Amino acid sequence: MASTFLKTLFLVAILSCASCGKSSPSSEFDNLKVPASEFVGSVRSTIDIIRQVISIVSQFSGAFGDFRLSNAVSDCLDLMDLSVDQLSWTVSASQNPKGKDNGTGNVNADMKTWLSGALINQDTCKEGFDGTNGIAKDLIAGSLDQVTSLVYNILSNINPTPTTPPSSGAKGGGRGGGSGGRKLTSRKQFPEWLKPHDRNLLQTANGVNADVVVAADGTGNFTSIKDAIGAAPEYGNKRYVIYIKKGVYKEYVEISKKKWNIMMIGEGTNATVISGNRNFIDGWTTYRSATFAVKGQGFIARDITFENTAGPEKHQAVAFRSDSDLSVLYRCAIRGYQDTLYAHSQRQFYRECQITGTVDFIFGDGTVVFQNCQILARKGLPSQKNTITAQGRKEPVENTGFSIQFCNISAEPDVLNTTQTYLGRPWKLYSRTVIMQSYISSAIRPEGWLEWNGDFALNTLYYGEYMNYGPGAGQGARVKWPGYRVFNSSAQANSFTVSQFIIGNTWLPSTGVRYTAGLEV
Repeated sequence: MASTFLKTLFLVAILSCASCGKSSPSSEFDNLKVPASEFVGSVRSTIDIIRQVISIVSQFSGAFGDFRLSNAVSDCLDLMDLSVDQLSWTVSASQNPKGKDNGTGNVNADMKTWLSGALINQDTCKEGFDGTNGIAKDLIAGSLDQVTSLVYNILSNINPTPTTPPSSGAKGGGRGGGSGGRKLTSRKQFPEWLKPHDRNLLQTANGVNADVVVAADGTGNFTSIKDAIGAAPEYGNKRYVIYIKKGVYKEYVEISKKKWNIMMIGEGTNATVISGNRNFIDGWTTYRSATFAVKGQGFIARDITFENTAGPEKHQAVAFRSDSDLSVLYRCAIRGYQDTLYAHSQRQFYRECQITGTVDFIFGDGTVVFQNCQILARKGLPSQKNTITAQGRKEPVENTGFSIQFCNISAEPDVLNTTQTYLGRPWKLYSRTVIMQSYISSAIRPEGWLEWNGDFALNTLYYGEYMNYGPGAGQGARVKWPGYRVFNSSAQANSFTVSQFIIGNTWLPSTGVRYTAGLEV
């Protein structure tokens, strides 16, 4: 078997070199550092190589009779299939820079987002092989590294995304979490990519005009969420609304890359609960442990709890995982312990959500803004340290990172004085997280941030704080790492607002949807 795979790997390497000079006709435009024809040729040849690697990886399906290995192979096939889509969207955008298609109209930001996702997919694939037969990982890793190198080169040839200040028309909402008894704002404001119809649905408390209804008691169209999603059209341009009545739905749900514009509305976080307990200890990869996962773009959820009940002793156990570009979670609860929320890739917006966990419980390599959310650390294993974030930006050319704004960062009562809790630690070399205008409780250690392993990434990470308040927001004892910074001006912080970081104001400016575009409320 090994010799067959080595031959195939050699063939892939030859294909890579043979394809380097190929190009495709395309109009020139100023988003690129190279001629568009050269750029398109590179992307297309990389797609060909990924398809070759998919063929290699698929030969390992069931090869060793190992449950964890089987899950790792499935992860790889799914992730590389997603990479093919992300690269294909990049080709389309580069050939039609004035079209919106499935993007925002900002070609630079769109291509950087998709390619950043395609870049990290290989790392996630390799990580899934931890704890499996080393032969499989060794044979596959070389091909994956080659794909990563090719995607990195493509991403490096895109010019920086131009930025503009927040427009006066995108007005902000309430400040959100605060000290003491201050409550999160109840005003309903959403990111600009939501269309007016979607906003109206989200603002409707009752009587939603749903396409289908899920009810555990049999009073709806379906009794399972998975079946309701299966009935949705593929690549739908219209919003498909699934109303989920109260109940605990013990099922594992994945919205595939083909299911676009799914909207799920529950009856409240204490009423509609999607629950699972898959975890690393029981043989699942971190990626596949998710109770609920979504790839299809344009996903929206409201008033639902996503939870993983495996507990801290089961280590990695994801409640919610997302690769959905232009997605929104509003008034949802995401509950777990280690690795609760896997914001794996693409642009995501979380508003007025509650997120709970222990180790690295908000992690991934998405481009994500959290506004007006309640972020709570929980009690984990004895002597365990809590880290709220573990952002996974691998290269400086990626536009990814976490921006936490107007949030309440605290801990459940039994954590205080028992568990050391930190704002985050650097999972990858260029990890990027900014916390601004948020309440930070005394549960957070004075140094604020924690090392991953010795001095790894301390020079290259990007951790920032701006105008936070509360007993845990003091900066006098914060870490002195070269990559840590306190923003002294609004100009620095503006880069991580909705309007700048996820280019909110340029996506659908005519909708007039209210949200907090910049720093002012």
